[in-house]
Amino acid sequence: MPILKKKTATLAERVETIVSQTQVLDIHTHIYDTNFGGLLLWGIDELLTYHYLIAEVFRVAPMPYDEFFKMTKAKQADYIWKNLFIDRSPVSEACRGILTCLNELGLDTGSRKLNTYRAFFKKMKVEDYINLVFKTAKIRSVIMTNNPFDDDEFPVWQNKIKRDRRFRAALRIDDLLVNWEMACPKLQSWGYDVEAGLGEFTLSEIRRFLEDWTKLIRPAYMAASLGTPFVYPDDSAASRIIENCILPVGREKNLPFALMIGVKRNMNPGLGLAGDSVGKSPIESVERLCADFPDNKFIATMLSRENQHELCITARKFPNLHIFGCWWFLNNPSIIEEMTRERLELLGLSVTPQHSDARVLDQLIYKWSHSRKTISRVLVDKYTDLENTGWTVSDSELKRDVKALFGGAFEEFLKR
Repeated sequence: MPILKKKTATLAERVETIVSQTQVLDIHTHIYDTNFGGLLLWGIDELLTYHYLIAEVFRVAPMPYDEFFKMTKAKQADYIWKNLFIDRSPVSEACRGILTCLNELGLDTGSRKLNTYRAFFKKMKVEDYINLVFKTAKIRSVIMTNNPFDDDEFPVWQNKIKRDRRFRAALRIDDLLVNWEMACPKLQSWGYDVEAGLGEFTLSEIRRFLEDWTKLIRPAYMAASLGTPFVYPDDSAASRIIENCILPVGREKNLPFALMIGVKRNMNPGLGLAGDSVGKSPIESVERLCADFPDNKFIATMLSRENQHELCITARKFPNLHIFGCWWFLNNPSIIEEMTRERLELLGLSVTPQHSDARVLDQLIYKWSHSRKTISRVLVDKYTDLENTGWTVSDSELKRDVKALFGGAFEEFLKR
């Protein structure tokens, strides 16, 4: 019998296999470990009542907002399932994502039986389900969003919790910057001698607060979601706190400041979280921070598609800036592909092309499943371009590169 030669994998097959198998460090999420109780959201009803789908259902099946939000979560989920999945095909990215989750968990999406899906989740223990999701999505670690000013989260950290090492912390400081009137009395109640006027002693107390929480939760970075336009410097409380508190602590602790820019809050207040929108913001504020504080590290993502090219160019000029993710309304395959191509063409492998921004544990499955496919397409094209010049790429080099894109480059940035 003739000896059959083993088929050599094509470049596309090699890239797709490596991308599909590489473990991810998801550098920005809103999920929590089991210490945080009800803050950890998971299961089919949480998926269906995610604010993306709430906004979508009101486009096709409107009712008074307060009437919808008075319904139980299960009833809300029923309403969304009927109107977005049964009465019309679920072609949006948010809808397709739920079907991807169910499919990759081994459930029959073709049955369309919501109660069958509920029964699957009902029998799961949360600890086992976390393990299942991490295994299915191939996640090695996630970075949470940890806000001391959240009344549900604050007491958890006071209990000296035993940390799940897969869940790393990030210190969220939005309230210091955008809601100082609320943050000030809270700091006072916690024993920090601050005043509304932001004098020198108050600024030193804010620094002490940041140092205390840095020691307590050991964050990977400090972060703020900032509106549009975000302007720095100006005469606002935010600018004073950034320059006199956040950046000095960041330098001392070698902690990046994560700038997440471009949210328009409460454009439609009746929709709650679903009522936020997007806007462009001047890139000059990011440039000024990177230029004026070269000993600080910054990581940045911007919500407007129109800001992406300028942000790439800024990152070319400032090695203390690391850009990441296709945030929120940018988390659609067509835009992810465009942004990933642009970033690789301008910045090579020194970026983190995606983060999940997951608010429901299960979303790790679909967001990374979809993103891996898109990132694979871009990488196949880029490596094909290299091979067309005569430059070949080995499997070990492919693994090295994909590991960098899936969290490795970010970890190297942290170590500098």
